[in-house]
Amino acid sequence: MATVNNNNATDSVSTDVNLSTLRKVIAASAIGNFVEWFDFAVYGFLAVIISQHFFPPGDDSLALLQTFAVFAVSFALRPLGGIFFGMLGDRIGRKRILAVTVLLMAGATTLIGVLPTYASAGLFAPLALALARCIQGFSAGGEYAGACAFVMEHAPTHRKARYGSFVPVSTFMAFATAAALTFVISTILSEEALNAWGWRIPFLVAAPLGLIGLYMRLRLDESPAFQALKAQHAVPQAPLKETVRAHGATIVSLSAFISVTALSFYMFTTYFTTYMQVVGHASRTTALLASLGALIFAAALCPFVGRYADRVGRRKTILTAGTCLIVAVFPAYTLAGSGEWWASLIGAMLMAVGAVICGVVTAVLLSEQFPTRVRYTASALCYNVSYTIFGGTAPLVATWLIERTGNNLSPAIYLIAITLLAMWGGLRLPESSHRALDADESEWRHPPEPFMRPTT
Repeated sequence: MATVNNNNATDSVSTDVNLSTLRKVIAASAIGNFVEWFDFAVYGFLAVIISQHFFPPGDDSLALLQTFAVFAVSFALRPLGGIFFGMLGDRIGRKRILAVTVLLMAGATTLIGVLPTYASAGLFAPLALALARCIQGFSAGGEYAGACAFVMEHAPTHRKARYGSFVPVSTFMAFATAAALTFVISTILSEEALNAWGWRIPFLVAAPLGLIGLYMRLRLDESPAFQALKAQHAVPQAPLKETVRAHGATIVSLSAFISVTALSFYMFTTYFTTYMQVVGHASRTTALLASLGALIFAAALCPFVGRYADRVGRRKTILTAGTCLIVAVFPAYTLAGSGEWWASLIGAMLMAVGAVICGVVTAVLLSEQFPTRVRYTASALCYNVSYTIFGGTAPLVATWLIERTGNNLSPAIYLIAITLLAMWGGLRLPESSHRALDADESEWRHPPEPFMRPTT
């Protein structure tokens, strides 16, 4: 493994970074990312209630599967959205595209809060729910990779993971806020009121959040890396074609690693709450409180992981992530299925460690592995394909595995298998912690490393 030189005196970019601007960039990027994941979180936390309102009654297990199927179907549009917004972002800039995505995401989330139910609209209800989720998925396809690139292109070279870690912070805080809000309305409202109309409140919160995010993003300047590219008249006209032709091997390797980022993230943030209730027979309150504590822990852990990734390099961080997931997954599921609050909390926190490490190193790898010309397109393609295949299907596959095998720990075995795939891909990537994002394109013309071969 490479040893990373973290001497700030050698950080040629750091002297040019305006920390005030960087903080504004992080805040603007984070709030859009917050809106994106807030919707996904609310949907996961309220999956049981949503299944009762939008699908035919009579079979609770089938209705829950259908609810998670809609969750998965919305992900099918994420790669399309990633390619569409990624190409636009590489041609006209990051700022304008991120303004569009936050507006679309907030609108789609708000729409779910006003949809009619199956009891009043029949089959129109699940179809409308799926449509709203697809709009959200399409717009979200251009959000995360763009937000990461926007932050990284403002950050000092040897501290990219440190500052980039605040994008995953906003992700986990979105889930924590959704869990807290769901818990509050579950506590304040009666069961009847919650089922009748209270479940709509979290979705409607997205409207003002989206407007705030739009305002913040429109007030920012374009990233320095893209401005430099535009000044050189080097903006690509066909970024997708160039991306696949020049960086296909890197896309495959990075996508393989992101598979476990996606799976561990959704198992931890979305599925664990359902698992605690269905397998552990915990109450909704117990499950939400356990998830809330673990999410706050995850958000607090992100900056420390960012500093660790800058200190030891990306490849050692990838090894750390895989090891943590494999070691912790069985104890995590066992504790989460106990039905006890304290045990569920510890189980969720164990699961959080590997998921956080994967999330933080992925956020920085998305930008470091590709040059400015195609960074948005390539990173959005990798991220969204992996999240569609392994993230959006995580709750559905986990539920299906338990029903088919009768083994409550079968999702843990699935996670270990995908972790091994991810290690294969991640350890083929070259060490990139030293790489300046405005470097000459020749810096990105190295093929992926053979598996496990140390870099120098």
